[in-house]
Amino acid sequence: MQNNQLKHPVDEMLPLGQLFTYGLQHVLAMYAGAVAVPLIIANALGLSKAELIYLINADLFTCGIATLIQTLGFWNMGIRIPIIQGVTFAAVTPMIIIGKTHGLTGIYGSIIVAGFVTYLMSPYFSRLIRFFPPVVTGTIITIIGVTLMPVAVRWAAGGNPAAQDFAAFPYICLALLTLVLVLFFYRCFKGFLSNIAVLLGLTCGTGIAAVLGMVNFSQVASAGWLGITTPFAFGLPTFDPASILAMVLVMLVVMTETTGDCIAVGEIIDKPVTQQDLTRCLRADGFSTMLGGILNSFPYTAFAQNVGLVGLTKVKSRFVVAAAGVILVLLGLFPKLAAVIAAIPSPVLGGAGIAMFGMVAASGIKTLAKVQFDGTHNIMVVAVSLGIGMITLAVPNFYHNFPSWAQVILHSGITAGSVAAIVLNAVLNGTAKPGEAAIGKQEYIG
Repeated sequence: MQNNQLKHPVDEMLPLGQLFTYGLQHVLAMYAGAVAVPLIIANALGLSKAELIYLINADLFTCGIATLIQTLGFWNMGIRIPIIQGVTFAAVTPMIIIGKTHGLTGIYGSIIVAGFVTYLMSPYFSRLIRFFPPVVTGTIITIIGVTLMPVAVRWAAGGNPAAQDFAAFPYICLALLTLVLVLFFYRCFKGFLSNIAVLLGLTCGTGIAAVLGMVNFSQVASAGWLGITTPFAFGLPTFDPASILAMVLVMLVVMTETTGDCIAVGEIIDKPVTQQDLTRCLRADGFSTMLGGILNSFPYTAFAQNVGLVGLTKVKSRFVVAAAGVILVLLGLFPKLAAVIAAIPSPVLGGAGIAMFGMVAASGIKTLAKVQFDGTHNIMVVAVSLGIGMITLAVPNFYHNFPSWAQVILHSGITAGSVAAIVLNAVLNGTAKPGEAAIGKQEYIG
């Protein structure tokens, strides 16, 4: 190794205190999304409160393991960049349908097989990276940010659109105050304190909400001290061919979204994603999904919610997200800790989310700013792809008359917009030769 060669910031090991603080910030940013799927599945299948708590603990525990695999690498898996893993929302509707017919064991059987298929398909799917030149990656990153924004807005309004107090004035004020606090810490402080602006904003926002009586700590008192996740706690998995086929289709959608998320993070940290990198990332998704089926959890994917946090803090170290993985494992083992984080009010999360998700969209726009539009068809690629990606934001049931398999693909604006960008660029501009999609000379070594 030559002395003038530098280690890439993604491989920088920070002091233990900073690792924990930055990692906790990532956990707070993704926690609500991480536990949402178990809540939805449990309510849809009529599970007991004890079963719901077990699902949440299993989800957090497995989420932490999946994140450690992705960030640190294990065998031939893990992309080793700051990507946090979480349960995909793309699988919610198929899992509810499978669960109502075949129970949780049917869900887990289909998840295990779909994860195995994903693992095997990863080297072949990663070849599609040639279809991701800057105009496609910039469009996808922008779509990810824009489609996440309604999540932040719903949080800011209270979280539950069906509630009578949804979008109540105090909720909106609390969300705006949290956003102002995040901006204040980001602008008025430097270095470490500026980098944890989101964490400081969430902490101060929660403190203010507690003073105003808007924080409910009852779940902390009722939560258990220790929760151990054991394989196949709900019974041995069952394997229904139709359910497996539906879940494999879901994982194809997940692989598309993961590809977009990986490329987005690669752009933000200035480390272009190669075909080999993407293969390792997708293998980790497949293995973690298999692990989810074994440990009573669900399919896993790169969590787009945390992409914006990487861009906002400029902290590129993968070990920060690995620390988040350790924290998630602990939350899964100690339910009382998870209950403390769950007490953060939705409006506080919404205020911080507006900044984080907006940063994702801004990163996409930054990538598109480098694209040549004059004399090319790139403007049409961006325009139509963004339009298609926004359809389900405007009308969520727009595709309700389509076949169920098509709804799985089209219901996600990220997936629909990504597929549109890939296809339009291939049709209008042609495709790059293998290896040309990941542009930029590698200046660092790991």
